[in-house]
Amino acid sequence: MCLTLVEVAEPDPPAGVEPLHWRRLTTHDVTSTDAAWQIVAWDKLRWVSEPLFRILKPPGLPLEDSPIARAERRLKLATIAPKAAALTLQLVQARDGGSAEPASPAFTQEQMAALEAVNPQVEGKTEKQKNPHTRPGLAWAAWIIARLGGWDGYRSSRPPAPITFKHGLEYFRARATGWELRNVCIP
Repeated sequence: MCLTLVEVAEPDPPAGVEPLHWRRLTTHDVTSTDAAWQIVAWDKLRWVSEPLFRILKPPGLPLEDSPIARAERRLKLATIAPKAAALTLQLVQARDGGSAEPASPAFTQEQMAALEAVNPQVEGKTEKQKNPHTRPGLAWAAWIIARLGGWDGYRSSRPPAPITFKHGLEYFRARATGWELRNVCIP
């Protein structure tokens, strides 16, 4: 196996900033500048996949701690767990409101109705604790889920972390199930 070193150095960094100097080894053929930039682009995607796998470990979705012993069942669990983690990651990526993604691909119509009902309950009394995002965007839903997960809602605070979203989603799913049962008549 042959390894190639891809090196990126920043020739003129901003004043007072240490210049970027980045090195990666790759097994890919790098025979042109475009090929080197492709390696850089792939490496940048790591900042999406690493949080996904972090969510799959404790205290996120502790796959290693699962009581499931049979190999085929553990394989099924390992196959479906990234789907659950992907929703958490979507919320993390949407939390700043930088994109205008709708929440509807991530939540059912009933869950969207439950989010509508929960939003006023998690908003604070001051303008600074109101949901600043446009309804029904994914950032709007992420703000609600983060509040349910224990985040204080202030923009000046640290942004909510993946585990905050995980806890918020667990709490929200329980509330959404109750919301869906609101019209069920029990004789």
